[in-house]
Amino acid sequence: MTDAIKRRVTGQHFINGAWTGQAGAFNSFDPVTNAKIDWQFANASETEVAQAVTAAHAAFTQYRSKTPSQRADFLEAIADEIQADIEAITAAAHRETGLPMARLQGETGRTCTQLKLFATRLRDPLEPRFVDLANPQRAPLPKADTRLSVLPLGPVAVFGASNFPLAFSTAGGDTASALAAGCTVVVKGHPAHAATSELVTRAIEKAIERCDMPQGVFSLIQGCTPQVSTALVSHGAIKAVGFTGSLKVGRILSDLCAARAEPIPFYGELGSTNPQFLLPGLLSAQAEQLATTQVQSMLMGHGQFCTSPGVVVAQKGEALNRYIATMTENLASLPAAAMLTPGIAATYQAQLEALLNNSAVTLIAQGQSAEAGHHTRPSAIRVSADDYLASSELQQEIFGPCAILVECENTAQMLQIANALEGQLTATIHGDEEELAQQSELIEAVAYKVGRIIFNQMPTGVEVCHSMNHGGPYPASTDSRSTSVGSDAMKRFERPICYQNMPQALLPDELKSDNPKVITF
Repeated sequence: MTDAIKRRVTGQHFINGAWTGQAGAFNSFDPVTNAKIDWQFANASETEVAQAVTAAHAAFTQYRSKTPSQRADFLEAIADEIQADIEAITAAAHRETGLPMARLQGETGRTCTQLKLFATRLRDPLEPRFVDLANPQRAPLPKADTRLSVLPLGPVAVFGASNFPLAFSTAGGDTASALAAGCTVVVKGHPAHAATSELVTRAIEKAIERCDMPQGVFSLIQGCTPQVSTALVSHGAIKAVGFTGSLKVGRILSDLCAARAEPIPFYGELGSTNPQFLLPGLLSAQAEQLATTQVQSMLMGHGQFCTSPGVVVAQKGEALNRYIATMTENLASLPAAAMLTPGIAATYQAQLEALLNNSAVTLIAQGQSAEAGHHTRPSAIRVSADDYLASSELQQEIFGPCAILVECENTAQMLQIANALEGQLTATIHGDEEELAQQSELIEAVAYKVGRIIFNQMPTGVEVCHSMNHGGPYPASTDSRSTSVGSDAMKRFERPICYQNMPQALLPDELKSDNPKVITF
């Protein structure tokens, strides 16, 4: 870490176009060395949270009046400024997360791709606009002229995610989609990568100036206490929340949003085990390959991906024995490693210990012994389908490099597992073409439990594109009708509005009859 990067990190908040606050409340942390970094950061007071939200509220009137093309320019400018400072941003993220530089460079690219995807959609909208023309002669009552459009919700609170310091944090998908929709944004930076958040914010600051956007269009507040988060979601001017994190914290914030005098939407992604269903035919033909790809996928980011495959469902037999043998061999060669934060590591260790103390569970294999107390070992365990179905604890997500192999007597029992699942982000069905054609009931059951059903491919790696859905039934997400990835994500921060009998001269351009996107009835 160069001295130049160190000097750029002030540890302050960015509120209404100014850096403010007194650093010193908490430090960044290096998870690899398990030691504090000498960067210090401010902890937002309730007054500072209110200042950020008030600025966002004031800026909303100006920002919502910007044309789609102007908002697109702004999103592209943010991407450009992030790319221009990619060396410093990824260096800070590497220090704060321990993630490999190649991963962080790729994640930065994804962050910028998301911003540019929304810009593309703003310039060339995919959605038609529906218009019902007036019919004054209709009996018994005349028909009015009605035209359907959307409006941005207002200021949005976005919470940075621990496991994606760029793509799901300061300028990540929630921020990008809210800004694209015409909303202003207040980001609560994640304390696990506070310096990264500040450097990304400095890129956004340059884009605000470059595009002549209102100062309060974006603010960053730092904090390490729950009071910062609760003050943010409880503020009356906040109109929606985007969150990626644990079920426990997400439920607290969701309940606060629901209990407000004006309840607001809470778009939370709260966990997923991403089960893998191995049908017998393909398992027999490719047991070793399937086991190898399972281990590779569950170890991406040391198991700290929201789409990490944490459950494998397969039928007993010789093919599954081969699968287990290969999984054992692959896992045994893997080292223990640090996780993103000491808290995440401690939770993983406690959950794994509880599983191994469960009499229904058998350890398949573990990685190499941990050389440090904050390191965690990759692990795989096995359990019968009956015991898995009987235990809600076994069905919960373990955030980290662990998988549970559920052994079934037959494919009928695999269907039982599918029907018993909680909501998931993803699930994969691995099978050859002939047996997939015979498993329509299983496919349908899985589809009703997930936001994305995959065939013969691992779930890690979410494509940023128009057709992506990243969400699912609760608790995978708190609103199964929405996605947090892909260009449809901006719909979370819009609401419909119908203009009835509005004079033609006053209509927004998108609703005028000469717009090629208008569909007239």
